[in-house]
Amino acid sequence: MAELRYAFYTGCSAKGVAPELYNSTKLVAEKLGMELIELEAATCCGAGAVQEKDEFLALTINARNLALAEELGLDLLTICNTCTVMLRETKFKLDNDPELKNAVNEVLKEAGLEYKGNSEVTHFLWELIDGVGLEKIKEMVVRPLKEFKIAPFYGCHIIRPPYLIGYEDPDNPKSIEMLIEVLGGSPTDHEAKLACCGFHSFWSAEDKVTLKLTAMDAESAKKEKADFMVTPCPLCHTQLDAMQPEAEERIGTQIGMPILHLPQMIGLAIGFKPDELGLNKHIVSTAEIVQKVA
Repeated sequence: MAELRYAFYTGCSAKGVAPELYNSTKLVAEKLGMELIELEAATCCGAGAVQEKDEFLALTINARNLALAEELGLDLLTICNTCTVMLRETKFKLDNDPELKNAVNEVLKEAGLEYKGNSEVTHFLWELIDGVGLEKIKEMVVRPLKEFKIAPFYGCHIIRPPYLIGYEDPDNPKSIEMLIEVLGGSPTDHEAKLACCGFHSFWSAEDKVTLKLTAMDAESAKKEKADFMVTPCPLCHTQLDAMQPEAEERIGTQIGMPILHLPQMIGLAIGFKPDELGLNKHIVSTAEIVQKVA
């Protein structure tokens, strides 16, 4: 197995609203032999909001983030779908427009940095499969998730747009299902697995629209009798977990679908305790999951 060293871009959410994602990622990565060198000087990717207001500013801040990874001679690894697409968009535009790249580098020069285009942008999910490897993960399972039916929820930005992402078929992705299976769980093929969670439209659209979307996603998993949903994106997690009670109130139906971060699911299977992984920090109760793995 190749040396698994990455420039770790945490993004905002894992240090803010979802610290359990940061902690569980660090625990799982270390146990799987992944060395994550945190980019402590990195800044927000813009999450699409900065991009709408000032595209050049957004390109510059993300070129700076990429330049920090390049200084380490490492690929940049994210744990957020939106961070992934924002950083990959920056790389795509700068690598294909020399004049724009030069203009951005004129600004970065003030901070003693230069974007060269030497580092790739990858996601924790992809490196679990292509870096660590499914067979290696399977060998490390000490507590198979055989009692669980698990509903994958990809989120928009880890599969679309294909010209920026291109990791797998955006209409029929299988990466999360493959992970679920090597962990001993049973993936459910529910209607909303490729749907939008509603996070990015919550403040711009009427809340009743996005909350209805959130409820539909969670209900889709419940309809297939899933024990929990799992997502590789903290923004999807925030919307589906934190906003689920409000979504239930909006549509007048109780759902109660637990939402796990990707490394939490893996951590359960490779031997970490639920509290170590932060399952006690969620809004929707994970008590039934905890009871089954106790």
